[in-house]
Amino acid sequence: MRADLLADVVDGLDEALAAVDGFDAVLVGGLLRPQPAQAEGLAGLADAVAGTPLASRVAEAADKTAAGAGDEGHFVALAAARTALFGSVHDALVARVEEATGRSGVVADTDGGSVAGEEHAGNLCAAARSWLCDLARAGWQGIDHDLVGGAASVVSAMLPDPALRRLATLLDGFAAELAASCPGASLERVPLRRWADLWSRALLLTLPGAGSAPAVGEVSGRLLPLGVDVQEHATAVQAQVHAVFEPSDGGASRLVRASVSAPKPDTVVGAGLWQLLRPHMSLLGAVSEGRSMELDAMPVTAEGDLIWDDARARAGEPADAFVTARVALPAAAAFAVSPLDRHPARVAVPVLLEGYGVEEAEGGGGLVFEVAGCRIGVDAGRVPAAGPLTPEVVASSGACLGLLRWDAGAFLLQPLAVERTVRKKAVAVHAGAWAGGTTDKAGVRAEKAATDAVKVLRERAGKLLRK
Repeated sequence: MRADLLADVVDGLDEALAAVDGFDAVLVGGLLRPQPAQAEGLAGLADAVAGTPLASRVAEAADKTAAGAGDEGHFVALAAARTALFGSVHDALVARVEEATGRSGVVADTDGGSVAGEEHAGNLCAAARSWLCDLARAGWQGIDHDLVGGAASVVSAMLPDPALRRLATLLDGFAAELAASCPGASLERVPLRRWADLWSRALLLTLPGAGSAPAVGEVSGRLLPLGVDVQEHATAVQAQVHAVFEPSDGGASRLVRASVSAPKPDTVVGAGLWQLLRPHMSLLGAVSEGRSMELDAMPVTAEGDLIWDDARARAGEPADAFVTARVALPAAAAFAVSPLDRHPARVAVPVLLEGYGVEEAEGGGGLVFEVAGCRIGVDAGRVPAAGPLTPEVVASSGACLGLLRWDAGAFLLQPLAVERTVRKKAVAVHAGAWAGGTTDKAGVRAEKAATDAVKVLRERAGKLLRK
């Protein structure tokens, strides 16, 4: 791996991000009566897309908005420009990772496009778009409970319709964050990029066709798991398995993902999370046991996400994740990423690092891998507590299988599994080792504690229902 390439400057990246930051700052004061500094941010966004098909529409939108005459169409154009800039950043970062890892960068063949179908509830999308434009006019410093509460009726009307649930969930979460920060005038710190991300994504999803489901096909062959990424919130948890898929027809290997989510009480943490997820996906057991899986006509989206169905999968032969990473991963092709999902936060490329040194980051803020004279930060904060992989284990490793991400202007490695030497033997430790159950003493204790917590919650829920 050419680790030095990950530290090199990516041409145009800083300029693209500066244009985005300038526009994000515009949204703080709002677009109702823009000030001169806001006009500069709008002009900077228009200049950044001047050589693209968006140029004329964004230039008009920037001029009209700077004059206080921006309408919904103008705001949509600005959101599209911002999203396009982040898409270019995403593509540049992925290209740099492919260059560093020596992969071909060839995207696996897909049908592309979205599932055709009738447009759903255009009036609800228009209502959502109107609310989002009102937010932009008021700005983050101008939000109050009356303005933010305007989303509630729209979300309630959208949720019963599966076709609108993606947008409804986004609006609901966004409105909840804004409500928790009201009134905006008293905010000491505004999460500029996050709120602008949510605003622009939601605004584009209100357009006809933008929220359509991606095309879905079927695949058959062997699935070789690499590792599990766990994402946990107070009321929900998701496990995403990254894997290499080898088609039974002899076609090119592909990088795929399979995800499972579940609601959870905030008292269930650590290894208890697997109890919520395990019943919904047999793949977690295969990951824990170090096995491959044989898939038969498993649905897969055009972006490489398997729509998991246990009836279409069976356990296969043993498959060591590090062997897969050394042999199969270098030749695996990635799927295309849809335009709305091309964002730096989505960069998560499976890679294998070996022969590195381990150091503490400056200020004692984590670990750094030193590879051929180059330093790569380790994002140990993403390692779930629901497994035996800890920062101490990572620090004693000699090989690391992980996801290469990009955050705060630098590439970081999120460990999924490591190899370390114990009594002159290489021993692998996986973040998802407890996914299918475990005999590990620490894992058994954690599972028992979680079982007791779930039992208490069920008893309390039963009493409430009986009342």
